[in-house]
Amino acid sequence: MTSLTIAGFAGSFSAPSRSRALVEAAVDLAADRFGAIGHVFDLADLGPSLGHARHLGDLDPDALVHLTALIRADALVVASPVHKGSYTGLFKHVFDLFDPDMLAGKPVLLAATGGGDRHALVIEHQLRPLFAFFEAQALATGVYVADREFVGGTLADDATHARLERAVGQFAPFLSPHATPQPAARRPSLLQAF
Repeated sequence: MTSLTIAGFAGSFSAPSRSRALVEAAVDLAADRFGAIGHVFDLADLGPSLGHARHLGDLDPDALVHLTALIRADALVVASPVHKGSYTGLFKHVFDLFDPDMLAGKPVLLAATGGGDRHALVIEHQLRPLFAFFEAQALATGVYVADREFVGGTLADDATHARLERAVGQFAPFLSPHATPQPAARRPSLLQAF
């Protein structure tokens, strides 16, 4: 039986990186829930050949290992820090190297990090159209995380954790044969709300 894989890519060079911390948290949640193997990398892991590459074949072997894992993964988590109102340039350059059909049908959890709430729509206005071009299946819930929601480089906000868990749960229709049963959440009856 082939192992289920979830690849996470953070479009950041920073170390430590809030974008990478967010991707790692999402991949860990998804790997635990669906019994998958996670593979996380960022721009720094792709090395200097990325900047000169015009095609995937121009990348050095180490960079190709990561991008091959991304292309072959059963599901993706991608995040970028917001830079001047959009994803980073090298984040976009990575996807410029892909043929349009390489991500077709692949479920993708879209995420971003930024200094404040004013950048939250980057997922809807920048990332979602990019992955629509590739005909990937972007999950309904995107996860934007502001700097204040991290403490010591770790995602620390309860509401953000809940949103991330909801987004990861949306992988289920794509990965359900591999899903680990989760206890059903108890919902209050309609009468209890009054």
